[in-house]
Amino acid sequence: MSSVRAVYPRKFLLASSILTSFAFDIPAALAQATREQLPPIEVAPQGGQNRKPVTSRDGQGTRRAAPKRAATAAPAQKPVAQNAAQTPLNTNVVAESASRLGLTVREVPATIEVISAKTIREQGYRTVSDVAQGAVGVTAGDNPAEPSAFSMCGFTNSQINILYNGINIGPQNMTSRIMDTANLSAIEFVKGPASLMSGEGATGGAVNLVTKQPHTGPVQNEAFFSYDSLNSFRSYYGSGGSTNVQGLDYRFDVSRSSLNGFADDTNTKTLDVSGQLNYRISDNLKIWGAIEYREDRSKAYWGVPLVPVAYSGSHATTGIVSGSYVSNYNGSNLGPVTIDDRTFNTNYNVLDNRNVAQEVWLRGGFELKLAQGLTLKSQAYGYGAERSWFNNEVEAFNANSNLVDRERFYVAHSQRLVGNITDLTWDTNIAGFDNRLVTTFAASDLDFVRPGAANFPHDLVTLVDPARGYYGLLTTQQQTARIDNEALSFEDRLKITRNFALIGGLRVEHIGLDRNSTNVSGLEKAGFPFSKDWAPVTGRIGYTWEAVPGLTFFSQYATGADVSANNIFLLAPTQPLDLTTSRTYETGVKHLFWDNRAEWSFSVYDILRKNVYAAAGGMQLNIAGRQESKGVELAGAVRVTDALRLWGNIAYVDARYANYDFAGGSFSGNTPPNVPRIVANAGASYRFFTPFFMSWPVELGVVGRHVGDRYNTDANTVTLNAYTIADVYAFVDIPKSVFSAVEQTRLTFRVRNITDKRYAIWGDPFYPDQVLLGAPRTYEISAAFKW
Repeated sequence: MSSVRAVYPRKFLLASSILTSFAFDIPAALAQATREQLPPIEVAPQGGQNRKPVTSRDGQGTRRAAPKRAATAAPAQKPVAQNAAQTPLNTNVVAESASRLGLTVREVPATIEVISAKTIREQGYRTVSDVAQGAVGVTAGDNPAEPSAFSMCGFTNSQINILYNGINIGPQNMTSRIMDTANLSAIEFVKGPASLMSGEGATGGAVNLVTKQPHTGPVQNEAFFSYDSLNSFRSYYGSGGSTNVQGLDYRFDVSRSSLNGFADDTNTKTLDVSGQLNYRISDNLKIWGAIEYREDRSKAYWGVPLVPVAYSGSHATTGIVSGSYVSNYNGSNLGPVTIDDRTFNTNYNVLDNRNVAQEVWLRGGFELKLAQGLTLKSQAYGYGAERSWFNNEVEAFNANSNLVDRERFYVAHSQRLVGNITDLTWDTNIAGFDNRLVTTFAASDLDFVRPGAANFPHDLVTLVDPARGYYGLLTTQQQTARIDNEALSFEDRLKITRNFALIGGLRVEHIGLDRNSTNVSGLEKAGFPFSKDWAPVTGRIGYTWEAVPGLTFFSQYATGADVSANNIFLLAPTQPLDLTTSRTYETGVKHLFWDNRAEWSFSVYDILRKNVYAAAGGMQLNIAGRQESKGVELAGAVRVTDALRLWGNIAYVDARYANYDFAGGSFSGNTPPNVPRIVANAGASYRFFTPFFMSWPVELGVVGRHVGDRYNTDANTVTLNAYTIADVYAFVDIPKSVFSAVEQTRLTFRVRNITDKRYAIWGDPFYPDQVLLGAPRTYEISAAFKW
């Protein structure tokens, strides 16, 4: 959570970059020996707030390798086009967060899902969390303590790395924010331990947000506007293409949104401005630079309190939550609990609440072909963020007084990060086998200042029509962290035959932490300052086998590592500072067939994480010996005819704690919070020409989603009940003949949650007395233009 301006002066955001230079003297013999046996890589550069301290208030077609060649090198193959026609499951694209080898999704031995801007636009995904809800086996909850929190493969929150164009800026529960999708070209979901690519913290996987990139060719412009029944609006303009300067391409995007919540006086406003220039100096050298500014401001929705069924009486609801509960906050026994229907739209936050974040990115780099088959890429970046939370965060019903306990919390972040990622790619031939080796060196330096509350004003309000009041007295204290990180990694692909490849990698990393914490008087607390170093070694080994054209089997063994307390910014000197380790066994198949009209994928995984700290409820942490997750994912899509498309996916996961014993009890065998056993999505769309409106093309679509039961704490006493919702949409494409200046015009009408289902979407285990409800039925109209 970040700084209140009156208390913690707002600083100008970071606006610096790193100058890197490389000098290589490649002997002629090496240049002659190097062969370009695999397609050359030419991929555009890509790339939670925290709650209260956890221990105390302080505290595109399938690409195949060429056959064996004689000593004389053959002409290089062309890389897969980034703008190739999208296959039904979009597996013909390169996901840089999954591998630096420049392989398509089908060629990587892992479960990867890339949701493109086209899909985002068609499905009406407004935020990153909306996109996650449509991904295979992924759920999301924008609880304001940790915006854009995800559950994937049985793991949640900071056990999943959130990347921005491939760059990790810190634990999800500290750094991620609600983000509009308009400026993004894709979102990549990499399932399972992914430390090889994104480093510490990727036990459950990684989610990579990729901004739109320049393209070479005529300038293309696009814009859209939308408005819904909650008086929310979104607007966007983007432009990109080649300039009059030979070799210079550009991209510029700006979006603005104001998304109103269904609860009283709740909304989120976002602004995102991004731009990039690519300059192709010669056939061998390209340089580029990018800048982005993001801002979000919200009056937050913190959920509704669990209430005794006996108290709510005729206002008690069924099908949203179930179970019995003893308040973690005030200790009163609520017995069987419910959500009172009088609180569906109630906001318990104080009137002067605010959640604010401002972020700046500066990135730049080059891509240099040093010799045939030898390419050097380097990216330097600078990032700055200011975040603040100023809210009432606790809403706990007190069965003794029949009132709601409230408690305030304030925290701020001032974060600065600089770093560099450099790749050296070598395409060669080893004993007649095509081989590609990528050596990567990455280094970063991060400074993090965290002023936070030292007092926590408390009051009691009525359950219905509460007097919201104001924050009240605030006193602050400060925490700091400096983290330096260096990593050297190797990733290799060896083609044993035309159809069988071994793919592996190794990452050696150093993490250095310096922490300090002071009280309200500025005096250092006991045990501070302190320093700690870690040196995790992680990797992956696997294979892909294209048994017949389009049908690829794969398997992998991969490992990950993270700090056991799972929040490197907030470690206290008394916490165990060991590394948590994780590993996965995974196997599956990916199949593209029927002239690229149909595609399906299937995977089975077994993930084990050892030495785990987990939230027992409220601010308390316990240590669980192991967290086990076993699951199956199945996805498919088909274009039955040119007019009819069908798609669907289902994920099953059995996630449990083991050796999770503590004074007073055991959670062994329990399921981690916010992990549903089953998640399923299905959809269909049909495109036809109307007999009216000059025979304009119209598309009708429906999308359904089912999420199984979940728990809101490790104790598993309260269940967030399963729910099924559906959206419907219709759009009409207006021909250019109507608006001659516009190449494409699309008008869309969409109904979200058409049955007006009431359901619990997320529960914060650190605030277990309350849950977040999903949005009711809303109507939306939008217009999009391309020219």
